[in-house]
Amino acid sequence: MPGARDEVAALASAVDTMAASLQQRLEAEQRFTADVAHELRTPLTGLHTAAELLPPGRPTELVRDRVAALRTLTEDLLEVARLDANREEPQWEAHPLGPLVESITRRSGVAAEIVGGRTPTRVRTDVRRLERILANLLANARRHGGGPVTVTVSGTTVTVRDRGPGFPERLLREGPQRFLTGAPERGRGTGLGLTIALGQAQVIGARVTLANPAPAGASATVTLPPA
Repeated sequence: MPGARDEVAALASAVDTMAASLQQRLEAEQRFTADVAHELRTPLTGLHTAAELLPPGRPTELVRDRVAALRTLTEDLLEVARLDANREEPQWEAHPLGPLVESITRRSGVAAEIVGGRTPTRVRTDVRRLERILANLLANARRHGGGPVTVTVSGTTVTVRDRGPGFPERLLREGPQRFLTGAPERGRGTGLGLTIALGQAQVIGARVTLANPAPAGASATVTLPPA
């Protein structure tokens, strides 16, 4: 019937328009992230140099601490921009997963119990990117979680778990969003840590699964491709 066909055509057109609008918004957000990061980098370098010339004292320590935090945020933004642009190229190597995870956890500075650290299963990965993923997950567990942090290695998977309030349901449902931590009880933050972890996981062919296991806490499981 002509009327039905017209309605279907109108609906299809509306869906296409909405999809195009969403794509434009996503691309605009990605350009904004990259532009802000690049614009901040130069003045922050000068600010860092100036802070190093300040006389010793508590005020100087506070200034240097805040400058360091801003530089870290800027580098995170640049990393997100590179991930958005699909410019990352992994350097593949084969490693036994257990000892690699033990080494990464020690370097992270997060006090965590390691279970299965002697697991000899070999995985195919980019060590630098895997370290970036696990370091972000460990930092997220320490900053927003609670209780002891546990790192469990089993087969080709690594699970980072805390005993805090768990991930917000919206985050589990929709995935991490930059500049949004999701719930006040998970603490303050930029929301970039999980964004970077999932982005780098995609680059190395890994999968990150977020969950709230019983009875409490949050867990992030990284599943890597076998060697």
